[in-house]
Amino acid sequence: MDINYELYKVFYYVATSLSFSEASKQLFISQSAVSQSIKTLEKKLDQPLFIRSTKKVQLTPAGKVLLKHIEPAMNLIQRGESQLLDSGSLGLGQLHIGASDTICRYFLVPYLKQFHKKFPNVPIKVTNATSLSCVDLLDQGKVDLIVTNFPNSNLNHSYIQKTVCNFTDVFIANPAYFNLKQQEIPFEELKQYPILMLDRKSTTSQFLHNLFLQHQLELIPQIELSSNDLLIDLARIGLGIAFIPDYCLNRESKDLFIVKTKEKLPSRQMVAAINPTLPVSQSTEEFLNLLPTI
Repeated sequence: MDINYELYKVFYYVATSLSFSEASKQLFISQSAVSQSIKTLEKKLDQPLFIRSTKKVQLTPAGKVLLKHIEPAMNLIQRGESQLLDSGSLGLGQLHIGASDTICRYFLVPYLKQFHKKFPNVPIKVTNATSLSCVDLLDQGKVDLIVTNFPNSNLNHSYIQKTVCNFTDVFIANPAYFNLKQQEIPFEELKQYPILMLDRKSTTSQFLHNLFLQHQLELIPQIELSSNDLLIDLARIGLGIAFIPDYCLNRESKDLFIVKTKEKLPSRQMVAAINPTLPVSQSTEEFLNLLPTI
């Protein structure tokens, strides 16, 4: 089917903004031209893409399906343009990384420092998202690479370039509130205590819930948050027993202790991944080379 690229471009801007007027501003064309382009595209595809009303614009089921394919294509075109423009003036092109706040803070910073020192003219962009959401960014072509915890239910094995770190998760508590320092606690007993953990949109939450299910136990956390640092703070004031990756612990955690469990906690990995269906920029290859290989 021969359909002008410009029609898909107009569709993308209307679909992402859900506004004909906003799309016209972004495209620097009239609103009537936007409307006519959408009508033409709908006619060529022989189905409606938008539900129009006086108050708002919504995607039809067909429109949602089309956007899932158009959005990665638009992102790929924009990345290609950016890499060409950057490579002409800077040599390598922009580096865009996706990672969780925890991974950025406790793992990536030294390597970003090394990269910036080695290539001071290369722009670095970091997008914070959960490890699960980072895979979506990679699939959509919005980032060059991601560093994520693994196992990750959203991540295709073929995307993984290297394992950069092995780690173990730990339960931590303040001994002033939980007299468990000299004990080995089974999961069955541990779940009776107030558990503090990351929310269900995280790989860490999935990991712990699955681990308890393997022992025929249902885990009901007392508090679910999106920050490991905040979990540590709440454990420090005695609100509960926090579940965090061990690399989040530092010298400032002297007032906390690791709760020993009867069941062994499996180790996990941190991996660097790219989308193998997309071109890999030279800046991405250089950054991957800086990361350790485990």
